[in-house]
Amino acid sequence: MHNFDFVSPSTVEEAAAALQGDEAQALGGGQTLIPTMKQRLAAPTTLVSLTGIAGMSGVSSDGGALTIGGATTHATVADQAGAYPALAALAGGIGDPAVRNRGTIGGSLANNDPSACYPSAVLGSGATVVTNTREIAADDFFDGMFTTALDEGEIITAVRFPVPQAASYQKFLQPASRFALTGVFVAQYADGVRVAVTGASEGGVFRWSEAEAALSADFSAGALDGLSVSADGMIGDLHGTPEYRAHLIKVLTKRAVSAAA
Repeated sequence: MHNFDFVSPSTVEEAAAALQGDEAQALGGGQTLIPTMKQRLAAPTTLVSLTGIAGMSGVSSDGGALTIGGATTHATVADQAGAYPALAALAGGIGDPAVRNRGTIGGSLANNDPSACYPSAVLGSGATVVTNTREIAADDFFDGMFTTALDEGEIITAVRFPVPQAASYQKFLQPASRFALTGVFVAQYADGVRVAVTGASEGGVFRWSEAEAALSADFSAGALDGLSVSADGMIGDLHGTPEYRAHLIKVLTKRAVSAAA
């Protein structure tokens, strides 16, 4: 690991100012960044910690929406997001206790690992990512593997989730990393159903629009019987072929619908 300076601001404004420096990097729970630095694959000259900023941690519920601070740990979401049970359950299944007590929702979303769980919840819920400068709709936030709409130095301060009528997240986990080999988040709202898939596509998290249309008309596992997912563009590695992941999408979507219903 290379030498670096460490800054612990007390306000979002101070953090944003610190991130304007050359090679400065925001630090949430550090579950991805610190291992990357240890392997000397990243060498920021300054780490700007976001975990000590007042107002960036915690979960609140108001008017049918759940708002989660960007620096809120997975463990806290699992414990306090009872108004959105599917989201709480998802958070409780991330990694192991050490990861859940350090990793943050904002850090996960900013990193946008193609196998991370939170992106499917955000996209599947039609959530809004709130930053220090603007609000970004979920459909506009994710921009491919490890890429988002965030500008350089932009900070995720909160994520706002509309609470659905019913929802479930089903994950086929990779047992060593506990990332999703494939994961599907299904959420039913008054105006339709959203289905978001993580861990399967080379392009990162995506919505399965054909399933959304079928489930909006009939929210049952049987509504998916005539559908299939193409293996084109799916991830292929030692854990599973593209065809296997494409098959898992339908299997997990059915399970999610059954669990939600």
